[in-house]
Amino acid sequence: MREAVLAVEELSVGYGGAPIVRNVTLEATKGEITVIIGPNGCGKSTLMKAISGVLRPSHGRVLFQGKNVTAESTERLMRKGLCYVPQVANIFPSLTVRENLEMGGYSLRTGLREKIDQMCDIFPDLKSSLRRKARTLSGGQQHMLAVARGLMVDPVVLLLDEPTAGLAPKAEDVIWERILAIVESGVAVVLVEQNVRRALTRAHWGYVLAAGGNVVDGPGRELLADPRITSLYVGEAAT
Repeated sequence: MREAVLAVEELSVGYGGAPIVRNVTLEATKGEITVIIGPNGCGKSTLMKAISGVLRPSHGRVLFQGKNVTAESTERLMRKGLCYVPQVANIFPSLTVRENLEMGGYSLRTGLREKIDQMCDIFPDLKSSLRRKARTLSGGQQHMLAVARGLMVDPVVLLLDEPTAGLAPKAEDVIWERILAIVESGVAVVLVEQNVRRALTRAHWGYVLAAGGNVVDGPGRELLADPRITSLYVGEAAT
């Protein structure tokens, strides 16, 4: 039986005017990939910000491990194990790779060095770059560093907003390999992804949003086989 570690109930949120996200409901399960897809402007990134505490919802609830955390800050949520990696501004470019990882693990009381070593095992590209400024890394390496920073606190749920955006196909492959490894460790991964076909192929469960609300949800491969979904969202222009 699937047991949700994250539940979003009838969530509405915006930026001061009319809500961009309206009454959205979704769940994420330990050790599974949950994908959110939909056209540009449908509220995917806004939803992620509301779940992670960056934005305050105007309606609805966010439940994390059965507890209502709707009003809690991003920092408090991160310490509890709900970690958000945004699409942009997700690293400190003027700091070294090691310093970025140290910032990600600042709340750790012990074991910081061991945790950095663990991240280097998961992301080998980072191991030889620990002393380099983050801005000197390739796009794919910067994405890896952003995800590694999120993993420094041993999250229960990892929220990733378009982790492969703008990457070459080989770099996309590497990021997806790492995401699959993270999921195998028991983390629940929720992600917004521009490559709809690849995302639904790997997703345990997917949610389709349009005009700020739920349209349909189900197992990723079933959604991929649905002609309504493929005709609207799968292809070169899908985002």
